[in-house]
Amino acid sequence: MRIVIAEDDALLREGLTLLLRNEGLDVAAATDNPDDFLVAVAEHEPDIAVVDVRMPPTFTDEGLKAAVEARRRHPKLAVLVLSAWVEQSYAHELLAGTNGGIGYLLKERVGKVADFLDSLHRVAAGGTALDPEVVSQLLVRRKADDALGVLSPREREVLGLMAQGLSNAAIGERLVVSSGAVHKHIGNVFLKLGLNSEDGTGDRRVQAVLAYLDH
Repeated sequence: MRIVIAEDDALLREGLTLLLRNEGLDVAAATDNPDDFLVAVAEHEPDIAVVDVRMPPTFTDEGLKAAVEARRRHPKLAVLVLSAWVEQSYAHELLAGTNGGIGYLLKERVGKVADFLDSLHRVAAGGTALDPEVVSQLLVRRKADDALGVLSPREREVLGLMAQGLSNAAIGERLVVSSGAVHKHIGNVFLKLGLNSEDGTGDRRVQAVLAYLDH
């Protein structure tokens, strides 16, 4: 797996580079600004980019904009965004018009190495990985009459766990229900959201998560 990092904090940038290289992953470049990041993506054609939302010069959303632009130029590029706190608009902007290969994690999650690496690999494989806190706040902000109002409370809960990237087995363990029950709930989510059964299950999981975030 080839990786490009965009992170202006030197300590975190070097720490990420060391962590990933120790895992046998190829960190092709580690940049500290959006312009160099876009150049590095074009030069190295990475499988995934790890990008800080807030970067120079204004430290608002330059990293996010660079990630969106990188996806526009290189549609197959997976992107894992890191942020110091939850900002709903960032998740929406990054996910708009995509087909997966997207992650949004709080920086504190990097310290949980196994979880971070799992999220990295999942996103690189075309899946999604959303920080539990991101999912929690999105749930709180969701309006009852939105497009997901057709889902039952349990189905919305299952969809939220899918957004975190949990497998059926992990969802079952979290909710203390059987794998059969999880499978049924997910099937109902697909049906109610009008996701085509001709698509693969993995594709529909991603589509369901994107629908969840896009309302």
